[in-house]
Amino acid sequence: MMTKSVADLELFEKMYLIRTFEETVQSLFQKGEIVGTTHLYSGQEAVATGFASALKAQDLVAATYRGHGHALATGVSTQSLMDEMLGRASGVCGGRSGSMNVIDLKNRLIGCFGIIGGSIGAATGAAISLARKNGVAIAFFGDGAINQAYFYECLNFAAVRKLPVIFVCENNLYGEYTPWEDVTAGGIRARAQALEVKSETIDGNDVWKVQQTALESFEYSRNGNGPVFIEALTYRFVGHSRSDPAKYRKPGELDAWKLRDPLLIARKRLISDFGYTNDEIDSVEKSVNRAMDVVRENSLKAPFPDLGRLGSEFKEFNTRGGRSK
Repeated sequence: MMTKSVADLELFEKMYLIRTFEETVQSLFQKGEIVGTTHLYSGQEAVATGFASALKAQDLVAATYRGHGHALATGVSTQSLMDEMLGRASGVCGGRSGSMNVIDLKNRLIGCFGIIGGSIGAATGAAISLARKNGVAIAFFGDGAINQAYFYECLNFAAVRKLPVIFVCENNLYGEYTPWEDVTAGGIRARAQALEVKSETIDGNDVWKVQQTALESFEYSRNGNGPVFIEALTYRFVGHSRSDPAKYRKPGELDAWKLRDPLLIARKRLISDFGYTNDEIDSVEKSVNRAMDVVRENSLKAPFPDLGRLGSEFKEFNTRGGRSK
């Protein structure tokens, strides 16, 4: 049995926070408190949590439109992020970014990008500067993004220049509604191997495996060896977006992946490997639940941005639950 460490319990706490945040967002969306659309990170929490745990102060993160988990893992305030989801003035972007385009430079998040693979270009560009500052950029993106042209351009450029950037492909098996293997020739990791970029395929649902891979990747890239490509195998427990019932899943697929829920794996390992009890883990969950209730109520009471006539119209639109007259 390994030595009991608060840091290990904190990994579970962060993942549970992300899951609870997303469940709260979904509830508020269904009640008409959040307008637009949402892309939830439920099921993929170990990837963002594991990599974020290896970040240093000078590092930078570029995420996807499914970016709430990346934002929370990186250090964005839960309250300010929830306020942003509800379009409130106290949101991390003043209520103007919505669900998909959150930025928080104070917490190293250079952006969540609605454009497929936009994080890849952003992180590669950031790495040019970070090469002079002993920093590393990390790009999170989905399996669908590897078929974008700038994936190859950026990976090639980063390899030629030996830029300090980590490319993390969160392979959740689907590009929106399409199985990745139906539109991708060869293996995903093979794309990076063709350019002789250091690469690895890992279990993206085991936060300790992700963390160990992250530590090794950051050290490799920070020491001037160039980029790293990681394919993290994971699965989203919800549809692509709020309007997707995910009926395209294979029979039994969701049930099989839920047996490999990152929270379930972490709970089992905390007990078997680190000596924590169910009561200690339950206490963490209860604490997060209480805090999220407070965050939710604070967000609902928070004021909207003062945008003049446009702001009044938005407030009226939001009050109607996003429905036109």
